[in-house]
Order: sequence, then C-alpha cells, then structure tokens
Amino acid sequence: MKFVILIHSHPQPWAHPTSEHTAEYQALPPATQEELGARWDRVFSEAQENGEIVSGCALGDPAHARVVRFDGEPRAADGPYAQGDEHLAGFFVIDVATQERAEEIAAAFSCPGDTVELRPVWEG
Repeated sequence: MKFVILIHSHPQPWAHPTSEHTAEYQALPPATQEELGARWDRVFSEAQENGEIVSGCALGDPAHARVVRFDGEPRAADGPYAQGDEHLAGFFVIDVATQERAEEIAAAFSCPGDTVELRPVWEG
C-alpha cells in the first residue's frame, strides 16, 4: 500500500527540518526536542532499511512559488496556492504493508508547529 506523507509547516525562517524552525518546537524543553529527533531517526532509519521509503523531497520557500491557473489558457501567477500560515514543506512516498504502519511512520514526522497529512496513493 502506497501513501504520501505531506508535511505542512510555517518555519521562520524557511528551513529544514521545518520543526526546528517553528516557535512551537523551539518552546519545547531540549530533552523533548531530543526525544522527538530520536524518534524520527529511529522510525525513518527502520523504514529505509525495510525499503518502505520510496522517495521524498523537502520543498523551497513558498515565497518563491508560482501558481498556474487555467483562465481560458494556463497562466502563471505569484504563489503559493495555500492561504494561511502553513504551507506544504515537503513530502515522502512510502510503500507499507498496512495503514497502521503508514500511520506509525507519519507519526514520526509530527512535531509541534507542523501538520502531517497521510494520504493513500490512488492506484485506480
């Protein structure tokens, strides 16, 4: 089963890993920050070793995004598409045996200041 993990965030300044650059994460005690980092390292390493990570990519600053809309013909305009504080910061495609495993991996990406969305890949 393939899933996409979408990471939405609002780091200031825009940088990766995004969680290290959000006010919510920075307000955590150092021990909690270390626990979250260790959890991510453990789960991500295990997923890589198991061949569950298909691909992934951190995205650049949304201030430099362009949006293409169809208005009689395709037209590019300043982006980003999303309105609000959070923007798509990156994604990972995973291939796992169960939805529960997908949720376990996605949970490792979850930190204060970020929103993680887990979506199945359409396999029509």
